[in-house]
Parts: sequence; C-alpha cells; structure tokens
Amino acid sequence: MKLELQEKELEQARRAIVRFIEEEVERAGASGGVLGLSGGVDSALTAFLAKEALGDRVRALIMPERGVTSEQDVRDAISVAESLEMRYDVVEIGEVVDSVRRSFPLSAFTCLRPKLADANIKPRVRMLMLYLASNLDNLLVIGTGNRTELLLGYFTKYGDGGVDLLPIGGLYKTQVRALARHVGVPERIVCKPPSAGLWAGQRDEEELGMSYEVLDAVLHALYDLGRSPEEVAESLGIEVEHVQRVVEMVRANSHKLSTPKTAGIPWRA
Repeated sequence: MKLELQEKELEQARRAIVRFIEEEVERAGASGGVLGLSGGVDSALTAFLAKEALGDRVRALIMPERGVTSEQDVRDAISVAESLEMRYDVVEIGEVVDSVRRSFPLSAFTCLRPKLADANIKPRVRMLMLYLASNLDNLLVIGTGNRTELLLGYFTKYGDGGVDLLPIGGLYKTQVRALARHVGVPERIVCKPPSAGLWAGQRDEEELGMSYEVLDAVLHALYDLGRSPEEVAESLGIEVEHVQRVVEMVRANSHKLSTPKTAGIPWRA
C-alpha cells in the first residue's frame, strides 16, 4: 500500500468506496444510510461519497454541544449538507449530556480519569442519536473514522466507533485529505485543524503529540511495510521513543477493534 496517492489512485479509491457503500446498504436490506456531520474533513468526505452512492437515501445529523462545538464547525457542516442537497437535522446534545451527568452516581466511583470519562459521554450520545435515526427509517449508520484513528484507537468505543460500516477506514488521514480535495470538499474544511470536539479548544495533533503527516508515515512503515521501530525512527529522522509510543498506543487500544470475547465452555470444545 502506498501512502501518497496519485490522481488515478484517488479515483480508484473513490469508485471503490462508493461501490462499497452501495453494496453494504443493499446487503443489509436497509433503506439508506445516516451519518454524523461534524464540519471536519472526515465526515465531509464521507458525506460526499455516501451521497454519490445513495443519492436521496442518505441523511445527516449535525450534533453540536453548545459552548463546546465551534459555530464555524456547525456552519461548515450545514454548508456541506446543503451543497450536496442532503437531508439533515441539527440536534443539540448538551441537554442529554447534562442529564447523564446529573443522573450518574459519580461520587460512588474512584474517578481515576474523570476528564476522559466525561468527554466520552458526548460521542456516545451522538451514537445514540444516529441509531435512533437508523431504527426509525431502517438506515445503516455510516461511520467517518479513518485508518490512522482506527490503528491508534483514537476514537471512543461504542461512541464514534459504534457504526455499521467505515467507508474511509482504509485511508490514512493524509490520504483522506487528498481524496477530499479530489472529490471537491471545500479547501477550508480540508485544511481545518482536526478536532474530536470533546472539549473547547481540543486539537487532535496536540493530544497525540505529533502531526498526522508524521503519524501516518510511522504507522505506514510499521504496519504496512513491516519495519522495526528503530528502522522507522532512522528513516524518518525522529526519536525511537516517539515510534515506541505509537506502537504502545496501537497495542493498548487494539481491543477497540475486536468483537466482545465469550468464555469458553468445556462441553462445547
């Protein structure tokens, strides 16, 4: 697999993903699809491809949290939906998130990671909204995660990871940007600093500790080319400790990509 894709390869990727969405919806016997639009490049690209695949059978939910989600992100999400003539609804999740906080007996827990636990409420509420739409209209939930996020486990289990299909899950973040440009996603969205929107001012690359360009190069060398951490560090001119940190993130979060384990029963052996 190549990290940098030429125009011919981008077009092949576009056609393959559109066909994948069509086939998965048909295989499931679903009436169409629903996706969350955040105003970022991943969801914008997914929306462009889903619209091409499903036409009027795809809709979007824009799910901001008042005081956390930037107004520009909401405007960009609406702009994408309207430019595609895609049905959409804006669902403000703040009241639901606050209700969860009020209802949960927080004082009964040790609260080792309170900021992370609180932040993860939000993508799980958004997952709830998407599956409500899914159940109401027999739609598949179309995820917007990319290969970089999936390998690193940089998503919320049963939150933004709770979906039926991942059309761009085979593309690294830098490849997502390239394909987004190829299909016509506005440049202001393609170039926007990535953010999961878990708290005000949150930025992916600050939290991850390196740029997506470096992360993608490290992941590609490790898991596509089979190079050792030492070889990767030398070829990219970075400290081996940075590469080892990526390896540890992949290892620690690999459970997010696995189905739940079941206990072995002796008489079934």
